[in-house]
Amino acid sequence: MGKVSKNARVATKGKISGGGKDMVKVIVTERSPKTGAYIFRERIVHKDKVQDVLKGNV
Repeated sequence: MGKVSKNARVATKGKISGGGKDMVKVIVTERSPKTGAYIFRERIVHKDKVQDVLKGNV
């Protein structure tokens, strides 16, 4: 029988773990109108919603 890491994601009570792989971090750079400095906006969104975030719809 093979070993399983204690940190491995396993199914528990009918739920399948590992849903975090569907989430991604999106970093958008913007320019401040007052100072001209760059602002970095970070969001964690579902991978299917990335294009909506980049277009500014969400």
